[in-house]
Amino acid sequence: MSFNKAGTSITSLADSLLESISEITAVCMELESEKFTEIGCYFYRATPVIMELQTTKYTPANALEILQSLSKSISLGKDLVAKCKRGDHSMSDAELRSTMLQLLGVIRRMGECLSLIPSSTFRGQEYAEVAVLSLSKEMLNAHFDIQVLHTKELESQMDLQAREEQAPLELDLYSVSVEVSMNSSMNSKSYDMPLPIEYFGSTSLSSQSSDHSTSRSISLPKVAQYIEPLYETFYCPLTKEIMDDPVTIESGVTYERKAITAWFEKFETSGDIFCPTTGKKLMSRGLNTNVALKTTIEEWKDRNDAERIKVSRAALSLAGSDRMVLEAIKDLQTVCQRKQYNKVQVRNVGVLPLLTKLLEYKDRNVRCAAMELLRQLVVEDDEGKEMIAETMDISILIKLLSSSHRPVRHESLLLLLELSSTRSLCEKIGSIPGGILVLITFKINWSIDVFAAEIADQILRNLERNPDNIKCMAENGLLEPLMHHLNEGSEEIQMEMASYLGEIVLGHDSKINVPGRAASTLIRMVHSGNSLTRRIAFKALMQISSHHPSCKILVEAGIVQVMAEEMFIRIIHNEPMNSKEEAAAILANILESGLEHHSLQVNSHGHTMVSDYVVYNIIYMLKNSTPDELNVHLIRILQCLTKSPKPMATIVSVIKETEASYSLLEVINNPHDELAVAAIKLLTTLSPYLGHTLVERLCKTRGQPENLIQCPTETIHITEKQAVSAKFLAKLPHQNLTLNLALSARNVVPTILQTINLIQRSGTRTSRYASAYLEGLIGILVRFTTTLYEPQILFLARTHNFTSVFTELLMKTSCDEVQKLAAIGLENLSSESINLSKPPQIKSKKFMKFFSLPKSLSVGSSKKKSVSLCPVHRGACSSQNTFCLIDAKAVDRLLACLYHENVEVVEAALSALCTLLDEKVDVDKSVSMLSEVNAIQHVLNVVKEHRQEVLQQKSFWMIERFLVKGGNKQASDISQDRLLPATLVSAFHHGDVNTRQMAEKILRHLNKMPNFSASTYTM
Repeated sequence: MSFNKAGTSITSLADSLLESISEITAVCMELESEKFTEIGCYFYRATPVIMELQTTKYTPANALEILQSLSKSISLGKDLVAKCKRGDHSMSDAELRSTMLQLLGVIRRMGECLSLIPSSTFRGQEYAEVAVLSLSKEMLNAHFDIQVLHTKELESQMDLQAREEQAPLELDLYSVSVEVSMNSSMNSKSYDMPLPIEYFGSTSLSSQSSDHSTSRSISLPKVAQYIEPLYETFYCPLTKEIMDDPVTIESGVTYERKAITAWFEKFETSGDIFCPTTGKKLMSRGLNTNVALKTTIEEWKDRNDAERIKVSRAALSLAGSDRMVLEAIKDLQTVCQRKQYNKVQVRNVGVLPLLTKLLEYKDRNVRCAAMELLRQLVVEDDEGKEMIAETMDISILIKLLSSSHRPVRHESLLLLLELSSTRSLCEKIGSIPGGILVLITFKINWSIDVFAAEIADQILRNLERNPDNIKCMAENGLLEPLMHHLNEGSEEIQMEMASYLGEIVLGHDSKINVPGRAASTLIRMVHSGNSLTRRIAFKALMQISSHHPSCKILVEAGIVQVMAEEMFIRIIHNEPMNSKEEAAAILANILESGLEHHSLQVNSHGHTMVSDYVVYNIIYMLKNSTPDELNVHLIRILQCLTKSPKPMATIVSVIKETEASYSLLEVINNPHDELAVAAIKLLTTLSPYLGHTLVERLCKTRGQPENLIQCPTETIHITEKQAVSAKFLAKLPHQNLTLNLALSARNVVPTILQTINLIQRSGTRTSRYASAYLEGLIGILVRFTTTLYEPQILFLARTHNFTSVFTELLMKTSCDEVQKLAAIGLENLSSESINLSKPPQIKSKKFMKFFSLPKSLSVGSSKKKSVSLCPVHRGACSSQNTFCLIDAKAVDRLLACLYHENVEVVEAALSALCTLLDEKVDVDKSVSMLSEVNAIQHVLNVVKEHRQEVLQQKSFWMIERFLVKGGNKQASDISQDRLLPATLVSAFHHGDVNTRQMAEKILRHLNKMPNFSASTYTM
């Protein structure tokens, strides 16, 4: 095996042994037995020896063999201890005795292994060699007094008599009798000098001397303050502390420089000065550095520090108690404070993984101490920060930021601050989910914790060095870094920030604050000759302009002129980007924001957005072959301009004169749904002005108008295009016979009825467009009722029983628009009832004679079958053939609609009821029939609840008909309404001519006015 391979094997094997020892010690503590604590201490005291073999520069040739032998013993010990843990309440005495004997054998074999370590391993460290030999000897002589005990008595004391017979052994791993004995130290003049503190507590009562029996107990090891013996000459006679800068004065005594200098300053004259130790009068204040002693002390400290680091590392690995861990961390902090190089040593012995593991320790004080030490290890040390970042899961630090314990939060913030000072770690910190959000929360809530807010702010400033972090900050509500770098950064940084601004979804507050700071920079980037810069700027401006309150700020920054120039003037030569599309989108966003269109100036010639210049240019672009996305935004602009009278007139005129309407109608079939929807919405808006023109051209377009009506398989599949298409057909002039016949010829009515039934069964909430689609479909049915004079349409209405369809819709839907359309449809149908209702024709007897059957073949009653006539329409009526409202039982449902909150629904219902009181019908019979359902009270309620003039006119007209044709009873019922006279008087004073005339008539009938002759007014 090569040297490198052997070194690797030693390292990995040593790490495995240390881990196993840690597990054995932990189990021994859990058993809470004196014997097992003693066993655990034996195992644990082997830890520094293994670490020495792992890290020593003088690796012995048999190191791997020693570690392999130890591995066998430790593995067996681990299995035996685990066995005791599993059966601690069920093991028999014999089993326990056998296990303890095996563990004793394990410890003795470990002692044999340690005795094989050659002296060359400890070259220059005599105290370490003595300590290892002492531990080996103690293990070889280990003894447990195993007597017959019950399993539950594992915690009883061993036989002290047998233990006292054992030879006295060294108690510490590192001997204290290398050069200066304990007794010599105690007898020296420096009686206050600190004595060596033992690294390990006793492992057996037999090893305790009588002098120390009161100060030792069976416990886990404490971190040593000093490991190598101290020398009296190291101490300053004045301070009783180890000297850092020893100087010798005239008397030959050595002191700490600061201490003796302070002593000299007590004397006003040089003649009075004397040596504080010898009392000898001094002639000079001269101080000579004791180089030899200073070097010796430094070397001692270095050796001592190295061993203290190993000891502390072992204590952290065991983590037996909170106190042990805190003492180990404190000792490491002291070592690191003394010398910068000690930090490197601490990192090299594997302390970092142990400290990072302690971040999730149960005790919060330990967590704080661990973070404090980690911070100390990385201060002004980028290499140390990189090592911690590789070892530690930074998400744990982020998690600790949410701790309920303020010191834990503060320490985690301080450690994050140190780590974030290195550019390479900024990306790693920022990539932790929720990390930046938590830091921003600290920064914002400064009133709760000022210190945390300040540290969080510093961390965020450090994280700004990574562009992705700036984007994350903006997404979490902190836009200041992005805005700063957008306005102040280099061209490359500005592009990156603008790119982020175009990607992120801004919150409400951010959307308000961004435009004012970003607009001028983004517009300047638009003017740049760099295509990529322009593309990024346009995308950001599209994002900002999509928030309507931001548009005013963009307009003030001059964006309208810039976008108009891009659309109408700029000529693109070989540019990889078509800026017209983005410019049109931004202009459409601005127009949709609700700003006054006439105030939006597009150039220096005085043209505004409502000028003919803009309208002609947009329609010209729309007529020519342009990308679909651009057409979408052009149509959006035109849709906005239709809200102003001047551009609306221009749009109507231009579309009439040109072929633009064909372009719009052809777009309906475009597979790009957004474009088709935008075009249909614009055509719907223009239909009141261009209705017949659009119908003519629509019917000439291939696949139209039937393609505008499609039956979805499920309501959840209803699209916006289907909804707006149905609305468009419903809004085109109802009485246009060409369109109605085209729809009838394409047999669209069954599809419409099927879809209506589907929506009614599934409900309108299954799709966001279901309600709009239903309204459009019913609107299409209503348009057929306006051309019933055409036989083909009449046949269609009868075949599909439109009267029943509309009657059912009145009550089976909660949609106001549907109820209104159903009532309008019933009004149109009822208006034709009088024309369709005719008395039954009786054929002449002479004619019937030729077709009469022989008596022998005649069936049925010989009596003539009576034919019932409609009293209102004076003929044979039915809901299907003559659209009679009475036969369809629609009257009650129309009266119920009079209580609707929507005025348009009430008006439509009144209009439908008025058809039953028209002059063409038998008004007397109609009033009588309506009186049976108490219709007049419903009408009076409309007068009481509504003040709209159109409702008053229709209500007054019906009341007047009841007064004229209803006799004394109806007049009595009407006159008893106490609110009616006041309403009539108010209408007489403030209504228009027709309203006043009707109010006057009713007042005369009620004897509230003189009865002058007046012309009769009919609806």
